Amino acid sequence: MVNRNDLPRLVNVAIDAIADAPMSPLGRLAAKRLGRPAPRGSIDATTFDDRPRRVLIAPVNYSGQGTAWARSLEAADPSISARNMAVDVPGGFSFDADLVVPVGTYHNDPDWQRRQFEAASRATHVLIEAEEPPFGRLLGRSVGAQARALIDRGVNVAFLGHGTDVRLPSRHMAGNEWSYYSDPSVYAPRAETVAARNIALVVESGRPAFVSTPDLLVDLPHAVWCPVAVDPRRWAAGRRPRDPATPLRVAHAPSVAAAKGTALIMPALERLEAEGVIELALIQGVPSRRMPAAFAEADVVLDQFRAGSYGVAACEAMAAGCIVVGHVSEQVRQAVRARTGRDLPILDATPTTLETVLRRLADDPGLDERRASMIEFVRSVHDGRLSAEILIDGWIQPAAPDDRKEASRASSC
Repeated sequence: MVNRNDLPRLVNVAIDAIADAPMSPLGRLAAKRLGRPAPRGSIDATTFDDRPRRVLIAPVNYSGQGTAWARSLEAADPSISARNMAVDVPGGFSFDADLVVPVGTYHNDPDWQRRQFEAASRATHVLIEAEEPPFGRLLGRSVGAQARALIDRGVNVAFLGHGTDVRLPSRHMAGNEWSYYSDPSVYAPRAETVAARNIALVVESGRPAFVSTPDLLVDLPHAVWCPVAVDPRRWAAGRRPRDPATPLRVAHAPSVAAAKGTALIMPALERLEAEGVIELALIQGVPSRRMPAAFAEADVVLDQFRAGSYGVAACEAMAAGCIVVGHVSEQVRQAVRARTGRDLPILDATPTTLETVLRRLADDPGLDERRASMIEFVRSVHDGRLSAEILIDGWIQPAAPDDRKEASRASSC
């Protein structure tokens, strides 16, 4: 990949102009380079069970969250049939989804786009992820136009911000000295334009809005945090007890090294490993199905040090009984406490304090107690039940004003 910070300004302007005009001749040519569609009619559209409430979550399924939220909704309320749809991006992380659509079909098959729009029109609710168009290039690839078309069909539309789609770089850098947007490999100007545009879309739409990580409440203050969801049973792998006479087993999975802050923490980790304080494992290229076993071999998992938040990987590591260490802002900790009444158990460290934190953990006799708090937190906050409750109460089936008053009176008794 070319670092866009190294390109001449006029080249970057041209790239952005093509991206912002998807229906122009150059935009159409760029879309065709994404691949030919599958044979006409061979890719299904979404179908729902015959239930009173039919929910579609689309079109990105980052870290499998669309699927996880759909299953959580169905488990929480038998009147809901929830489905998710995701674009299959070559070279990306593949996660199971109810409907996986080849990228060439998503962008270049008008027949599938129309059929999927008709299918979504039979939903009662559609949650649009990351402000990406659910129906590819239909209606000029405009997210706003596609959302309005659904609303005109009587569908209740909401938006969900996932991360960089609504994280404003200028704001993030102003509030976080370790912000990954200051990394030379990250082209912040384009990210600023896209995030600002998406924030405006969500705010001006007047539709319900959710965010998957609590740091995004800074960028979308009117949104509601819908926690990421993981299956604690999948991650509850057996683990060897810690032998205090051996090095602390430390793992780090730099899926996106610049965002995780890998380069900033490696000098400290290399020093500690050379001294025999830790045994370091960099988890790279490991399929999702093998990650529970990989985490079971670690005492500590180092999460992210530049975003100021936490996400799916941290929750998976906590569910596996690992001590998770990362840099989490006070704003995020307060948001978690306000919503759940619980303190986030992730141990805080910055690139400059990580070495001290790991030395203390290596001598800490209470690691098992820390593990228990991590596991209990995930089971209480991130097993999907709270996520479903928030989506149902805040969007799918909000309580009537009289019901809210009655609930308030009951809680005060």
